Amino acid sequence: MSTETAGVIITFLLTLIIAFPLGKYIARVFNGEKTPTDFLRPFERFIYRVCGIDPAKEMNWKQHMAALLSINLIWLIYAFFILLFQGSLPLNPDGNPSMTPDLSFNTAISFLVNCNLQHYSGETGVTYLSQLIVITFLQFVSAATGVAAVAVLFRAFAHKTTEKLGNFFVFFTLTITRVLLPLAIVIASLLAFNGTPASFDGKDSIVTLQGDSVQVSRGPAAGMIAIKHLGTNGGGWFGANSAHPLENPTYFTNMVEIVAQVILPMALVFAFGYFIRRNRMGYVIFGVMTVGMLTFMVPCMLSETGGNPALHRLGLADASAMEGKEVRLGVPASAYWQVMTTVISTGSVNSMHDSSMPLSGAMQMLGMMTNCFYGGKGVGLLNYFIFLIIAVFISGLMVGRTPEFMGRKVEAREMKIAALIALLHPFLILTGTALSAYFAAHHPGIDWAVKPGAWFNNPGSHGFSEMLYEQTSSSANNGSGFEGLGDNNIFWNVSTGLIMALGRFIPIIGPVAIAGLLAKKRYVPESAGTLQTDTATFGIMTYAVIMIIAALAFFPALTLGPIAEYFNLY
Repeated sequence: MSTETAGVIITFLLTLIIAFPLGKYIARVFNGEKTPTDFLRPFERFIYRVCGIDPAKEMNWKQHMAALLSINLIWLIYAFFILLFQGSLPLNPDGNPSMTPDLSFNTAISFLVNCNLQHYSGETGVTYLSQLIVITFLQFVSAATGVAAVAVLFRAFAHKTTEKLGNFFVFFTLTITRVLLPLAIVIASLLAFNGTPASFDGKDSIVTLQGDSVQVSRGPAAGMIAIKHLGTNGGGWFGANSAHPLENPTYFTNMVEIVAQVILPMALVFAFGYFIRRNRMGYVIFGVMTVGMLTFMVPCMLSETGGNPALHRLGLADASAMEGKEVRLGVPASAYWQVMTTVISTGSVNSMHDSSMPLSGAMQMLGMMTNCFYGGKGVGLLNYFIFLIIAVFISGLMVGRTPEFMGRKVEAREMKIAALIALLHPFLILTGTALSAYFAAHHPGIDWAVKPGAWFNNPGSHGFSEMLYEQTSSSANNGSGFEGLGDNNIFWNVSTGLIMALGRFIPIIGPVAIAGLLAKKRYVPESAGTLQTDTATFGIMTYAVIMIIAALAFFPALTLGPIAEYFNLY
């Protein structure tokens, strides 16, 4: 085993070691039990009083969703106008311009929905002010929104029959004060003390080793980079994201950032099991998600370390795929990052995905297409819940019993919602890609399409992969991209903006609605014939459902892109 591969394994194990107790802590926080952070209660009561929130008021699932959607609408309007006029506002030492309306629309939605797709370059596209009061602010509240939504799922199955599912604003506040802020402070400190900028100075002039004079952007980056990873957001302070030497200076900071991305998605799975007092359920879900992650990780790692066959034919001793990667990080750490950030929908990059080997690109897309292995902050578990309900229904039909999940009958209404949510994701991706391919092929010459022939740096199947990846990333609220695509134009800004909004909120509303509907049903005690949903057998069934649905929906599109490119190369 190489030292670099050992580093990847150690990174994953370290993440697991942190996530396990963190999950217990989160469950205790949401359950109102005693925790070491109870000293924050006076501050939280002050927030409730100022905002007019009654923390004792319980909500049903509809009230939860009304609160979630209304507060997000306010943030969207606020972010749009700040970005639209940022060039005229303070804290802009580099003189960066205001955004165009279509780019402001796309960026506001992108960071609101935890996607952080960037059609601008970080250090030149936004100002210090908008980085702090729009980008960083939304990275906190979008992550907390997802966790508050999944907390409804926790409450729905913690009791036998109930319509009282806690208070959205309490879950939201606790997520920020007890989880995100403390962890972000620790991570930001580690980054700042290891080379990441944390000042308000403007660009600095330096002379490179080869004698070139360049202007290097700086700014209060460490705090934003901490929450972008911790909140599975992913937008870079710098255009090159975590491939930038100031955003991710060393192998140590690389480990810190990738651990930060994965700990909360893992921890929330364990927290679910602890909260409903069925630890085994949490372990089974974690096991399925880990197997799903490895399904994509192993081919990607082998493909990237194996390298380009054209280089092998030249007789090079080391033909591993170093194009688009940083020497200080290496191939295995980059491949690990590629898969983990696409299965958890962070969208941060420490290498250029457009330079990945074809099989690696396919694995990255499949991570976003399945969109439920660990997943984004809270939303990954909500997406997994949809497939779990479908697996329960199919299993019930196979054994000739009414499908049940944790003592509640799964009936037609719940299945209709689950089916619609399961079909929405491929519908958004494939429809968006089809429209993109149409305009790219027909060159309509209309202004808002902005010369589709100029979208690509790569022809053929790879150009198709760039479009497919962009729409997949938007629907999965991921935010990474095959950056050979020229995407800052009206077509891409508007189309991906709409897909990001639909791909975020409908998959939150659907699972929460199912959980709320099941929670108020009469509890049916378990019997000898009850389908056990916390066993390895049922876990395998759920994994099969996820992979079969993904294969049926996306294999034809993948065949036109990365699979065709793979066979052309080999």
